[in-house]
Amino acid sequence: MSGVPSDAAAAARAPRVVVGVNGESGSRTALRRAAAEARHRGAELWPVLAWQAPGSVLCARRAPAVALPAQDWQELARGTLLTTLGEVFPDGAGVVLRALLAQGHPGRVLVETADREDDLLVVGAGHRGTLHRVLRPSVSRYCLAHAGCPVLAVPPSPLEADLAAAHRRNLWRLRLDTRSFAEETAGPAAS
Repeated sequence: MSGVPSDAAAAARAPRVVVGVNGESGSRTALRRAAAEARHRGAELWPVLAWQAPGSVLCARRAPAVALPAQDWQELARGTLLTTLGEVFPDGAGVVLRALLAQGHPGRVLVETADREDDLLVVGAGHRGTLHRVLRPSVSRYCLAHAGCPVLAVPPSPLEADLAAAHRRNLWRLRLDTRSFAEETAGPAAS
């Protein structure tokens, strides 16, 4: 036998950047940042989408009347993962990509996947209002508290914040205040 490691042994030792993906805009930002970190470190990119089976606490909160077999939930999760990867990396990620679909609580799955000291775990920090924090516990907080490797919490991009504000304004059918826009574009008044 030669001293050349097998592909499995090489993959086991390769540096990894593990990133949580859920299809939302904040996770897309985290995925882009994780890819940049993986390229910079010469690491593999491991996007992970954790899904929960019907009857779990999270699923019961979101849609208590929906009764789908676990296989259908898994296929929905797979579709979300593939769609997100396709949207974020239409021309490829530029790094070795090992996507993972796992059943369980997202925070726990991410911490268990990023189980080496030299891993980097990337999560989206998201906008956290009081009501949102009560209804959906923070995956990023869980990861920061329990991970055995460095964790990078990526805030949402300013563009996403602007889009979210516009969405809320449209949802509530609020009028756009055009006075401030007119003042900004007019510049200083000529005397």
